[in-house]
Amino acid sequence: MKAIRVSSFGEPEVLKLADVPDPVPAMDQILVEVMAAGVNPVDTYIRSGVYARLPDLPYTPGLDAAGIIRGIECTGSCALNVGDRVWLSGNLGGAYAEMTLCAPSQVHRLPDRLTFQQGASIGVAYATAYRALFQRGNGKPGKTVLIHGATGGVGLAAVQFARAAGMRVFATGGTAAGRAELEAHGAAHVLDHTKEGYLEPLREWTHGHGVDLIIEMLANVNLPNDLNHVARGGCIVIVGSRGNVEVSPRIFMQRECDVRGLMLFNATPAEIREAVAAVQGGLESGALTPVVGADFPLAEASAAHAAVMAPGHRGKVVITCRTT
Repeated sequence: MKAIRVSSFGEPEVLKLADVPDPVPAMDQILVEVMAAGVNPVDTYIRSGVYARLPDLPYTPGLDAAGIIRGIECTGSCALNVGDRVWLSGNLGGAYAEMTLCAPSQVHRLPDRLTFQQGASIGVAYATAYRALFQRGNGKPGKTVLIHGATGGVGLAAVQFARAAGMRVFATGGTAAGRAELEAHGAAHVLDHTKEGYLEPLREWTHGHGVDLIIEMLANVNLPNDLNHVARGGCIVIVGSRGNVEVSPRIFMQRECDVRGLMLFNATPAEIREAVAAVQGGLESGALTPVVGADFPLAEASAAHAAVMAPGHRGKVVITCRTT
């Protein structure tokens, strides 16, 4: 089969298309033919060698995927069958490949209304959004939430989850097309984060109260300003940051607010099960619909890595591994 292999950490060019043996499922493993794989910023951090947890070299990248079950080896009963369309919340061998192995707990039925590319957009983005809103941010119906950089995979997932939960959503985007997408998904107000002072309308929209919850994708740029707009007793959940930031502790005292970090890999098995159940329910009810922004062939994985880190991209970046 064809797969992307990384033999040394570095720039996107280290992603090389190679021929590797087809994987064979051992006991309690499921073999999935990968139709599409999702690309996440964390994939680029790992590839660069700067992430806290690095795989042994060589390795095949990718956490998210969708495809068709081609083999099942289970000691007990399994709710899935060979031939089922599925999405993956992780895998055992890498997703940038034509086939991959999974634990049964990582394989979930893909609703017929969704394409494989949409299925590949689910795993990390929707689990991260759920954790940020509800497990770390304690989001509740009727509360307000500001989602920074909301046009990416995690941001759009957070908008959909928050609206489904009855929260009032403010969101930011850097392009007109991205802001229109956010409005289409139910954001009450959409702000252009390329403009100076773009958060000032929040004071009027919240009647001076501030925002109850802020989901922050770029804390090194936005955190000082977030602290001026979070409600007293509110919460800021940091999903992403690309550098250091300096803030005065006094603002924490004045606002009596919480600033919490989030890393998906720190989630407990119970938290992952809860998030996956919430995602699956939303997919089946129609409340959640992944948005694909860019699609690359497997041989162009390096271009996909460049795209996912480019400013202004909309929706999820995916790689098509097989064509039907």
